Amino acid sequence: MVLTIAPPGLTVVTGASGFVGQALCSYLRDRGRPIVGVVRTMRRDLPSDLEPAGDLLQADDDALDALVDGADAVVHLAGRAHVMRETARDPEAEFRRANADLTQRLARAAARTGVRRFVLASTVKVNGERTRVDRPFTPGDPPAPADAYARSKRAAEDALLDALAGSGTAPLILRLPLIYGRGARGNFPRLVEAVTHHRRLPLGAIRNRRSLLYVGNLVEAIEVALDAGDAARGVHFVADAEAVSTPDLVRAIGAAWKVKPRLISVPVPILRLAGLAAGKGALVSRLADSLEVDTTSFRAATGWSPRWSLDAALARTASTHRTAPAY
Repeated sequence: MVLTIAPPGLTVVTGASGFVGQALCSYLRDRGRPIVGVVRTMRRDLPSDLEPAGDLLQADDDALDALVDGADAVVHLAGRAHVMRETARDPEAEFRRANADLTQRLARAAARTGVRRFVLASTVKVNGERTRVDRPFTPGDPPAPADAYARSKRAAEDALLDALAGSGTAPLILRLPLIYGRGARGNFPRLVEAVTHHRRLPLGAIRNRRSLLYVGNLVEAIEVALDAGDAARGVHFVADAEAVSTPDLVRAIGAAWKVKPRLISVPVPILRLAGLAAGKGALVSRLADSLEVDTTSFRAATGWSPRWSLDAALARTASTHRTAPAY
């Protein structure tokens, strides 16, 4: 007797043109999972099988229903992230509209059309900006979002749970730390640039612990989340296996890119004062403070464990960033 294994159900991925979205769609394709990758507009550098859907914020309920109808799962990555040069008159309202309001409307569409699972990418910043060295955040800790982005993601979580209450669609919220890998944006590529350009970095005296997440580990975690049972409902943290100090991260980047970092040990209080004087107090805090998460609940609910260590992930990013898969 030949057993026929049914292929996994269709997964709709919003934000498919972003850093994580491109990596996830590529990974799921390679795994033989049918997907619809949703983007606002097509670009020449994007795969031709993505679905240009325009601005989802402008879509009516019928259009959102049509987008997810027939899907087994939705992975919602689209949203408004940090804006380097803010131009909105009311940034708080714009964040809430793009993150919370859209999540709620898309979740309601998923419930109406019988989608089995809805995975929302959220952020560790929902819990706050820092942790004690010996006390990682857990899913049960009280939220303490400190900026408009984090508040909107907290509102998105609440909107998702409210929209799916009593429905057959299972909500799964992944709170994520800094994500790195080929194509990452923000602080990670800036730090890589500083190391590889041999800039002096006054970070050697920092003794903190920060959770990071390699995009390759993340896409595997999302696939596991798609197939997990009811125990995976609710909020979980996902991160690499090991937290790392800022100086050790700098050294690991140097090893991956085969350069010797120029680390200088400046006492942290002096570093913070210098940051405040230069108008970069928030940046110094991100580099000096601890921000660690506990992934126990996600591992227990799904059986997932991160495959890539920090050193292996950085080596993969550094040596194959032009030719290898994004994940």
